[in-house]
Amino acid sequence: MQTRKLGRNGPTVSALGLGCMGLSEFYGPHDDEESLATLAHALDAGVTFLDTADAYGPHTNEVLVGRAIGSRRSQVFLATKFGLVRDPKNPAARGLNARPERVREACDASLARLNVEQIDLYYLHRVDPEVPIEDTVGAMAGLVRAGKVRFLGLSEVSVDTLERAHAVHPITALQSEYSLWTRDPENGVLEACRRLGVGFVAYSPLGRGFLTGAIRSPADFAADDYRRGLPRFQGENFGHNLALVEKVRTLAHDKGCTPAQLALAWVLAQDPTIVPIPGTRRARNLDENLGALSVRLSQVDLDTIEAVFPAGATAGARYAETMMRMVGR
Repeated sequence: MQTRKLGRNGPTVSALGLGCMGLSEFYGPHDDEESLATLAHALDAGVTFLDTADAYGPHTNEVLVGRAIGSRRSQVFLATKFGLVRDPKNPAARGLNARPERVREACDASLARLNVEQIDLYYLHRVDPEVPIEDTVGAMAGLVRAGKVRFLGLSEVSVDTLERAHAVHPITALQSEYSLWTRDPENGVLEACRRLGVGFVAYSPLGRGFLTGAIRSPADFAADDYRRGLPRFQGENFGHNLALVEKVRTLAHDKGCTPAQLALAWVLAQDPTIVPIPGTRRARNLDENLGALSVRLSQVDLDTIEAVFPAGATAGARYAETMMRMVGR
């Protein structure tokens, strides 16, 4: 397994991680036994970096990941997140709570659900506008001193917030959506990460499955699939974005790889400190994703991809309005 260093002074992890969100919900029906088998397959294949959050499920994803790692805890670099609050009785609702007292409560709850003594990387899932980032990160730093957490991370934050947080305690990783169809971090965030020595973790590097080329119609989604409510998967946006993916499909064919492998290879090629965490429920898709590590893109390849899929080409916002207000703070 190829590895990458997560930040200037951070740990070494597998060059591709596994985003575990979809193992429990969001993308239609799921099966815990299949998810556990996929997690075991990932560990067998040398994937060390697993990413979950207390909001996934809510809560059930951490329990699932805890079951999967069990006696294999030493093989895993375990990341989880807090701050995005969901009500199990109304999972569609979203709230934010990053007050210092909540930081400690959330960490203890995650440790219990994961059945571990220490979390390797603990992220603030979304910035709480009611709480200064210095207060939140100060409380998170207390978790490091207490031995409950090894490294700290932030998700979907602005350059200003990253700098302010990093001044309180070193931030090891910043996680944001980044892919061929989501280029937002190129507006200063990636540069700030390089300057500060912060690792960058790219979630949804396959555009929530769209960049694989497997999604051909909105009818492909189950009735409860989260993507039905996302602007990029609706109406005219869907057709526009599908045409872009067809261009990716053609380039992948010429390169002798799959569209998913080309999309992941593109993310990997952007910077050696970027670690993508594609998610999947199926072992065969995991193996396909890992094949991206063998795809080498020349500068000519990268220029060709940029010409057919430039920044800003995607139609539609990546989240509905309520969730979009929670990113980039």
